[in-house]
Amino acid sequence: MLKRIALVTLLAATTAITGCANSDVYSGDVYTKDRAKQVQTVSYGTIQSTRPVKIQADENSVLGTIGGAVVGGLLGSTIGGGRGSDIAAAGGAIAGAAAGKAAGDKLNQVDGVELEIKKENGESIVVVQKASPTFVPGARVRMTQGNGSINVAVVN
Repeated sequence: MLKRIALVTLLAATTAITGCANSDVYSGDVYTKDRAKQVQTVSYGTIQSTRPVKIQADENSVLGTIGGAVVGGLLGSTIGGGRGSDIAAAGGAIAGAAAGKAAGDKLNQVDGVELEIKKENGESIVVVQKASPTFVPGARVRMTQGNGSINVAVVN
């Protein structure tokens, strides 16, 4: 019984922590701390085309993998007894780690959009950022660029 309570608690905590990735940083409305109070260049353009994409927010997260391994190991340890229980626990941990990583990767995906933009100087660029319903072909956009990053926002 104690194992089941620990298992449910661990599963709930792992799910909650894994789902806490901050996807707002991929929005054109959020600036990273290294871009605050820095001079940035501004340019304007028009969206030529859009394409929905997924942004993998954190591909190095190990929370899902570890959580899955622990849950799998605990579940496996409830099977059989003695040496069989140890083998089942090891197998459960391996399977749980794989499932946990896959789940963590999926939870850390953000709906994004690839914007093809024709700048006023005639140059065409592509920018990927968090999706917004305001990004439509023909929309005029303002681009702020600095420290190797660019933010795109529709001009009203």
